[in-house]
Amino acid sequence: MLHDHSLFFFLIPVVPLLSLLAAFAIALHVLSGKAVGDEGETLTTRISTTVAGIVLLLLLFCDVVVLLTGAPGLITIGQWFASSEFVFPLSFAIDGASLALATGVAFIGWVTIRFSVHYLHREAGFQRFFLVLGLFLCGMQVVVLAGNGLLAFVGWEFCGVSSYLLIGYAYERPTATDNALFAFVANRIGDAGFLMGLFVALTAIGTTDWHSLALWVAAPTFDKVTARLMVLGFLIAALAKSAQLPFVSWIARALEGPTPSSAIFYGAVMVHAGVWLVIRLEPVLTQLPDILRWIAGIGLLTAVYAWIVGLVQTDVKSVMMFATTTQVGLMFFECGMGWFTVATWHLGLHALWRSWQFLMIPSYMHLVGVSEALAAPAWLARRQGLWTAALQRFWLDAVALALLARPLVRIGYDLRDFDTEVVARIIGMRQRTTASDDLSGDAIIRGYGAAGGLLAWCARHFQSFERWLILGDNAWLRQVLRETGVIFLVVEELLEQPRYLLMFVVATLAVVI
Repeated sequence: MLHDHSLFFFLIPVVPLLSLLAAFAIALHVLSGKAVGDEGETLTTRISTTVAGIVLLLLLFCDVVVLLTGAPGLITIGQWFASSEFVFPLSFAIDGASLALATGVAFIGWVTIRFSVHYLHREAGFQRFFLVLGLFLCGMQVVVLAGNGLLAFVGWEFCGVSSYLLIGYAYERPTATDNALFAFVANRIGDAGFLMGLFVALTAIGTTDWHSLALWVAAPTFDKVTARLMVLGFLIAALAKSAQLPFVSWIARALEGPTPSSAIFYGAVMVHAGVWLVIRLEPVLTQLPDILRWIAGIGLLTAVYAWIVGLVQTDVKSVMMFATTTQVGLMFFECGMGWFTVATWHLGLHALWRSWQFLMIPSYMHLVGVSEALAAPAWLARRQGLWTAALQRFWLDAVALALLARPLVRIGYDLRDFDTEVVARIIGMRQRTTASDDLSGDAIIRGYGAAGGLLAWCARHFQSFERWLILGDNAWLRQVLRETGVIFLVVEELLEQPRYLLMFVVATLAVVI
């Protein structure tokens, strides 16, 4: 075993940081105003592909080091922050499973970026896509490599926000924004569960380190009631992120994004984040056989549900998505049966295979020329009730829409009305202009509230002065104002020159001192 792990102290934090820096570099490129046309795409392409390639090479190098010298396990590179008796370290878990999965994420990310360069060529959102993809790769690497739950939650949120932005990639279409909102709300329930798990871990154990959770199981202070409560929170997060029952309906709507984002987010990488979280909790779950049975049952039910619904889909992307959900459900079933090693292998192989399939879909449809809808199998078509239920996705979409998305939209409308009818009147903002308002120069200026009345009084007097200045016989005053404006323009031009600007700064400092 290698006792000096200074190499990992340097390389592992660099892996997610490089993807984050790539996103910032693309953002600066866009803000510079040069990210237009084919030339603007060239720099973005170079940044994304180069960084993704470097990250992949760094992880491959770490893999080789681990094979030769052994995995260092948990490494702590510093203290993130502390609050009262709680200390939150910046730690990473470097073992065979995490490094292998991180390498798989980096490889899929590099391939997806290379594919997207040509697939999204001359798209209006080209720069935005690669910026968000960089944020996602950073977040996913943090989820996989994090040594504690709090740091993993940061990556978890990066992935969630990136998912929302790419589902709503074509934001000018109401369908895209509606589906993005639906997926965002569904995943926020999972985030609440994650926070619940973190809270219980902090209050009961005093830490969220995965390694400390494993040691807690063998400690005299281990309490199964507390463990069940903590696992329940993390399990809600895992089920929501991996689109398992009862949160399965959001993932079909996530296909609204571009095909490359569907491949890396929901076909290969992010959809497995929930499985990975369950695998991380293996030491605790092995002490809770009743929870394992629930995990196995939910996974098996989800697999059967997605398999049946997938049989009646009429487009390739939906078929692939429900096939993915079926496989992820089987991974949860494997975890529930205690086959965590099998689930880890299943996760890695499925991610690679499914990403290749998703990226091949456009070429496959173009080459084969599929023009007819896929037919349901005969045994399902004969069972009219089951066929109808599968076609309606067992009405789970309608239930989720009624319970999640529509109430949130109504709350948004209520808040808007409250802002318009109550807050605007209190602070004195003028109400919205209608077609019947007098928009001529003699329009009556109204204000609401004390602040609005004062502003309206000032505006009326300025309006009178402006009318007197423009319409009255005041040619001399207009000439004075015009000459004053010219003088100010000359002063502004002088201040733009470095030497005069420096003189002005020095003079100001002299006055202040």
